[in-house]
Amino acid sequence: MSVSRVWEIEMTAKSPISHRGELIGTTAIGRRMKILQQDGSVELVPVISGNSFRGVLRRIGEELLRDVLGYENQLPLAVAHTLRNGGAIVKTSAEPVTGRRLQQLRELIPQISVFGGAVGAAPIDGCLRVGHVVPIVTEAAPILRRQYPGPLPSRFDIEALESYSHLDDVATGRNLTDPTDDGSGSGSPVMRYDIETLAPGTRFESWVQLSRGSDLDHAFAADVLTEFTRSGWLGGRTGIGHGQIATTLTEPASGGPVVDWREIVAARRDEAVAMLLSLPA
Repeated sequence: MSVSRVWEIEMTAKSPISHRGELIGTTAIGRRMKILQQDGSVELVPVISGNSFRGVLRRIGEELLRDVLGYENQLPLAVAHTLRNGGAIVKTSAEPVTGRRLQQLRELIPQISVFGGAVGAAPIDGCLRVGHVVPIVTEAAPILRRQYPGPLPSRFDIEALESYSHLDDVATGRNLTDPTDDGSGSGSPVMRYDIETLAPGTRFESWVQLSRGSDLDHAFAADVLTEFTRSGWLGGRTGIGHGQIATTLTEPASGGPVVDWREIVAARRDEAVAMLLSLPA
């Protein structure tokens, strides 16, 4: 019997959130989405794309699966790429993964069953769908899934611009090694760049839907989301402190998982690793 569930998610930024849409000069401009207002006007609202959000969930899922199967340093690069990043469609003479073999792959590797991926020349659909991560601001009200009490901030209240410096190692090295350089250059080796961010304290909403998955898929997806509430992040530049969040997850009213995915997958560990090693690389 197939399982379908929807999780509602609310997040609060605990550090600046950055998600680049384009680069203008040395300024990384945040991604924006057009939203039609009730009066017919258009507002550009900063959002974290569903693709970015799904990528975070996929990486968490791969780490959970790796802990159970213990395939560290055993898989071909292309297969590891499929598990962690979704893979890439490439031209190959290998037989595509279809029919009974595809069904067996889904039963052994919930990561692929839930998130899908490109295996060889054919993509495999996952049963998980995610929404954009939308800030809870006045301009986003037409697309918010829930009602929020009190006056909402404007998008202008949450947008910020942070400046950083970076040592131009190339210019510095050239000046040190060039005997004709008299040191009279007008430029400083310190470069400056700016990043558009969303301020700490900004609230966001999103959703995750499991569409006609198995009991194993349901258990795995629920575990990934639980781990996301503990260690998840949003956007990029997490190495410099961006992307930290606090997450509240609203569980589906129709009930939680009925199986232990770790126990099921671990019991067939050898089969699962053999299946991964047999995939087109």
